[in-house]
Amino acid sequence: MARRKKPLDPFASREASKYGNPIPSREYIIQLLRKAKKPQTYEKLLELLDLAGEENQEALSRRLKAMERDGQLLYNRRGGYIPVEEADLIRGRVVGHKEGYGFVVPEDGGEDLFLSPRQMRAVFDGDRVLVNVTGVDRRGRREATIVEVLSRHIQQLVGRLFMEYGVAVVTPDNKRISQDILIPAAELQGAQEGQFVMIEIINQPSLRNRPVGRIIEVLGDHMAAGMEVDVAIRSYQLPHAWPSAVEEEMQQMASQISEVEKSKREDLRELPFVTIDGEDAKDFDDAVYCEEKKQGGWRLYVAIADVSHYVRPGSAVDEQASLRGNSVYFPGFVIPMLPEVLSNHLCSLLPRADRLCLVAEMEINKVGKLTHHRFYPAVIHSKARLTYTTVAALLNAIDPDLDSEHKEIIKPLKRLHELYCVLRQARETRGALDFDTVETRIIFGENRKIEQIVPLVRNDAHKLIEECMILANVAAAQFILKERKTGIFRVHGGPNPDKLVDLRQFLAEFNLGLRGGKSPQPHHYAELIKLLQGRPDMYLIQTVLLRSLRQAFYATENTGHFGLALEAYTHFTSPIRRYPDLLVHRLIRHLCSPSPKEAIDDVALGRYAEQASMTERRADEATRSAVDRLKCEFMLERVGEEFDGFITSVTGFGLFVSLNEIYVEGLVHVTALKNDYYRFDPIKHCMHGERTGMRYRLGDRIRVKVTRVDLDDKFIDFALADKKSKEKNKKIKK
Repeated sequence: MARRKKPLDPFASREASKYGNPIPSREYIIQLLRKAKKPQTYEKLLELLDLAGEENQEALSRRLKAMERDGQLLYNRRGGYIPVEEADLIRGRVVGHKEGYGFVVPEDGGEDLFLSPRQMRAVFDGDRVLVNVTGVDRRGRREATIVEVLSRHIQQLVGRLFMEYGVAVVTPDNKRISQDILIPAAELQGAQEGQFVMIEIINQPSLRNRPVGRIIEVLGDHMAAGMEVDVAIRSYQLPHAWPSAVEEEMQQMASQISEVEKSKREDLRELPFVTIDGEDAKDFDDAVYCEEKKQGGWRLYVAIADVSHYVRPGSAVDEQASLRGNSVYFPGFVIPMLPEVLSNHLCSLLPRADRLCLVAEMEINKVGKLTHHRFYPAVIHSKARLTYTTVAALLNAIDPDLDSEHKEIIKPLKRLHELYCVLRQARETRGALDFDTVETRIIFGENRKIEQIVPLVRNDAHKLIEECMILANVAAAQFILKERKTGIFRVHGGPNPDKLVDLRQFLAEFNLGLRGGKSPQPHHYAELIKLLQGRPDMYLIQTVLLRSLRQAFYATENTGHFGLALEAYTHFTSPIRRYPDLLVHRLIRHLCSPSPKEAIDDVALGRYAEQASMTERRADEATRSAVDRLKCEFMLERVGEEFDGFITSVTGFGLFVSLNEIYVEGLVHVTALKNDYYRFDPIKHCMHGERTGMRYRLGDRIRVKVTRVDLDDKFIDFALADKKSKEKNKKIKK
């Protein structure tokens, strides 16, 4: 009997180049299953693929399991394999909510799917799942049912240990995880009730069973000094310890820059570069120098630490920097992206020391337009380490002794300030957005307890450096786009279409409008923000404008930066603390190289961009969590006290209020709004009473009393202080 002819796999040559004993490709297996139009067992696939021999059979088994794990195939209860798309299944990642429900964010970019609290019992936040759509809930959301968990995101987590009827459980600090984890008595490791612990998940959750874990580290008592940082680091899985391979590379790193390396670069050591940073800064990414051009305009040099010279692709420190994505700045504590020998010494542009840089040399005309730029490696010698406070004093000539100390750099500083004034005017002309927001700084007392929360005051020195860095980032983006279409860009989209409709309805309540139709431009927003200056409701309207915009992120395709009103933008100026900046440095050096250029892997760049966006969000959430806990500790001793504040957000469940002068936020729950039934108006951003007509609106001034502080949930509850406070709020007619 003639042997069946072996089927032809269009990807056979690729498989043969990768494996010594190749088997049919994933694409061909899916093609075969589609053609069969029904599930096929492992045995049937062996027959259809004409695979004989134990080695081939084992290889197919491994491949099928990998395709299951990656969400390409589904293995049904009858032992048959089905292509996922044929089963109308959707792959996605779970996003949990503190109330117990969740969502699946589809990998294909489709609409989010709702997961009921019952479905969420089987998964943790971040798990990859296969789901099918089973209906629409009463709020009109498409509801999903989990068919299979493809991969588990959480293997370890941090939380507090409690005893429930003699059973030990850990309540996760991450509120996106609503399940408590059971801890067997044999796995307690001596931990005491109420302590923070790190646990390893032994059994993942399922619909029928609660998750089970073992304690692997006791962090300490929940009120211990610095605990908020330890918990945040572990809750958000922030890499914070250097692997031994990184330590070894740092030991082999030369402590001095060789003269040979300096000779390969443009020598700018005679130029009076200076660094300008905050008082407590330790890593100096950038140095600046400005001179006037004979024909008018300015030549600006922005020298950025040449991290790419020290951190090479594929090295242990590079892998760790990519994993971290950025430095994470907690109050009084930093997790650096790079080891200290690099971030605070070799790469840092310390005063009166030769340092390697990648320089953006730019020419700017009299109206602030960037007319020319070039990039090159150089060696500089910073003449001074200046602070924002010092620069402000020098520019205003308020301290003769300070002027005398820095007399050689005062003239270049004044040229920088002249350029800044022109750049600032150009910024306003193009319509860049400039929201009036308040940043704060925590001042600690003994035992790392908050002594004071103070606003950060920005002077012209802050703004001067900001404009110089923006210009260098623009030049970098333009340079990359001139050479190729893709790279690493910082992109910021315009307003969300749905939010834009709500925004216009809201503005109409104030007889205001936003020009630009369905596609308003930055200058339309800027025009409106300018009109708000001096109005008592400025904060209210500005907040709603800000919330209508999308979040900025990293991408390989340039789509412009809406907030800065720029056609192209990237991050080039902080490679010590941001991995995308390091990638941009490598890309620029690659494009500047006279030698034949190797192909740039755009797929890899895309992965790096996605990773950097994720690590940025992770760092923001981790620092916010730590700050919220510190503020709760700060307010524990203030329960019962009254404070003036203003409403920062209005939701269906209450009013978020920020306290004046101490910059702490809490919630007046809707149940604390007594003597009336209050309805939430999402368009007008207000709560109004049906009987009294009392209205509480975003931005309204309000006096509250601190009633409860919950350290575990990092939450502060307020109540209205008294009737006089209520009478200050406006009434509306029924």
